[in-house]
Amino acid sequence: MQDSLSQTLSALADPTRRALLARLRQGEANVTQLAEPFLGQMSLPGVTKHLKVLERAGLVSKGRDAQWRPCTLNAEPLREVAAFLDEYRAYMEASLDRLGAYLESITTAPASSDTPTPHHPSNDHAKSDR
Repeated sequence: MQDSLSQTLSALADPTRRALLARLRQGEANVTQLAEPFLGQMSLPGVTKHLKVLERAGLVSKGRDAQWRPCTLNAEPLREVAAFLDEYRAYMEASLDRLGAYLESITTAPASSDTPTPHHPSNDHAKSDR
């Protein structure tokens, strides 16, 4: 059995499931409403399978109102993902800070007097005019 973070990340890995979650950010919707944009590409049972994956990950809750099955977004599992990614964000920011400091050091370092001046053909022309 997968841990909750793995289930959430696995559910988020599919673009169709991310699109379903994006639609649910706008508010509650039933399965038919959620499936509508995808019906040219997949069947209603295919969309339902995606919703079941989101449900198992705890990202979607289905209610029951007579024949209507309203789905709602549950963002709580996303907090665990955000906390996980925050640890890596700090690492990446530190890496970028080190890179920035290195780039600053090599672009502001004074040129050594031992370094030969690069040859520019335009300088030859200027000398021959003298």
